[in-house]
Amino acid sequence: MTVMANEIKIKGVSLFDSLLSKAQEVIINVRGKNRFVVVDIERYKYLRGLELDRAYIDAVQNINDGKYQTLDTPQKLDSYLNDLGNEL
Repeated sequence: MTVMANEIKIKGVSLFDSLLSKAQEVIINVRGKNRFVVVDIERYKYLRGLELDRAYIDAVQNINDGKYQTLDTPQKLDSYLNDLGNEL
C-alpha cells in the first residue's frame, strides 16, 4: 500500500493505524518517488530477527570457511582499528 507524504501531513500518524490494518507495510511516496516503508513494531521485530539469524548463519559459514582473522597481538589490533577508522 502506498500513501502520499502530503496525506500523512493532513491526517497525521493515525493514518498508519488504518492502513496497517489492511496491509503489512505502507510505502510513503514523496514527490512521486517511493522513499520510506512503515511497518508495525511486531513486523519490524520479526524482520529484524530474520536479519540477525542470517547474520549469524553467515558468520558461522565464514568461520567454517576460514574467512576470519585473529587479533592476538597489539599490533594486529591497532592495524585493524586503523583500517576500521579509515572506512568510517
